[in-house]
Amino acid sequence: MHQVTIHEAKTHLSKLIRRALDGEEIIIARNQQPLVKLTVLPGVKLQRKIGGGKGLILEMDENFNEPLDDFSGHM
Repeated sequence: MHQVTIHEAKTHLSKLIRRALDGEEIIIARNQQPLVKLTVLPGVKLQRKIGGGKGLILEMDENFNEPLDDFSGHM
């Protein structure tokens, strides 16, 4: 859960929406008193972003493309 003030919410609304879409619970408060929760509507699906996995794989084994012994009878 991430709690922000109303001023922070107005200033950083786009970022807070992105965080909510990523599954984070966002609470907007006044004077430390929680008022509202920013949630994603059911059924909303984001479009996939091309290149979103960049940097995810840091290295691959040199024999990555070699046939697997377990599947030798299936090829």
